Amino acid sequence: MKKKVAIFLYSLASGGAERVVSILLERLYKKYDITLFLMNDTIFYNIPKEIKIIFLEKSQPNENGFIKLLKLPILGWKYRNLLKQQNISLSLSLMTRPNYINLFAKIFGSKTKTIISERSHFSSQYNYADLQSFINKKLVKLYNFADLIIANADGNMYDLQENYHTKAKMTKIYNLIDINMINEKKKQPIDIKRERFIFITIGRLDSGKNHKLLLEAIKDIDADLWIIGDGELKNNLELIIDNLKLKDRVKLLGRQNNPYKFLDKADCFVFGSNHEGFPNVLLEALACGLPIISTDCQSGPREILAPDSDFSKQIKDIEYTKYGILVQINNVKKMTEAMQKILNDKQLRYNYAQKALTRAQEFDVKYLINKWEKVLDGKF
Repeated sequence: MKKKVAIFLYSLASGGAERVVSILLERLYKKYDITLFLMNDTIFYNIPKEIKIIFLEKSQPNENGFIKLLKLPILGWKYRNLLKQQNISLSLSLMTRPNYINLFAKIFGSKTKTIISERSHFSSQYNYADLQSFINKKLVKLYNFADLIIANADGNMYDLQENYHTKAKMTKIYNLIDINMINEKKKQPIDIKRERFIFITIGRLDSGKNHKLLLEAIKDIDADLWIIGDGELKNNLELIIDNLKLKDRVKLLGRQNNPYKFLDKADCFVFGSNHEGFPNVLLEALACGLPIISTDCQSGPREILAPDSDFSKQIKDIEYTKYGILVQINNVKKMTEAMQKILNDKQLRYNYAQKALTRAQEFDVKYLINKWEKVLDGKF
């Protein structure tokens, strides 16, 4: 009889954690009896028809923050009861709110093995002078009730241990990608006419991803910028594009079911994020053979592009690492300099493109899936 496992996250929208879950579901459903628990009915990725889906609720992303807070223990109690009804042996949650609910279920007496996965650098994600940051810095104490915490980067794990004194058992499993799937999908054609050198980026259109930095950096560079993603800052970014007179050189492509066909046609991947966990989009860009320029945010990019360096290091300039270029966070001048360098230096682009394919292999699902299987088998 297959082991009954719950995988719980907010939705299957077009994000990095959601992409990881979609790959896990495809690879694990034959070995485990998996129930997918969601809090929102957005399902962007395809999942096997054998997967049972249960909606804990059908909330809206713009729901009032205070209401969200009040509902956490209520949803925790509901989730506890559902785990019992479904006879679930192990519950794996990903992302902050599902993690809290998973842990409330345990506090309320759930006998299910409780595993949470932290996908962000908590100190950076909640480093704002607002109520949301204040509350999350209190709620993170719930993490001590987990049977296991899976961090997707050394930076995230260190942050929880050192800055929040989290004592629960932890392990690290890097995000995974499916290179065979990427190689197949990237072959598809696109209907955009190529006119110049193309920089490309992928990410939700919000303040954390800092697309404004990339727009300001490219204004004096003879190149195009493609932006894949959607979000609340779309109108704001359109105004910036208009004000900087970039309408002919910047394309907002929205969400894409197949971003790989666009990555394959671009020349360089750029990433302006202020904070990350372990960005999947960098792995996908590597798999498409792209040189990468990324901000050196607190967790993620350095571990991917400069794995032999100190993951806690942050630069105030430009660093030409083994697998890509790192620049200081929110530094338009340095981002412009790095983008101009990669545009002008054909040999540098070639070298990074060749190394990209090698580095990407280390994150392929065939090498990392066994780590997830060990966790689900309770071997931790």
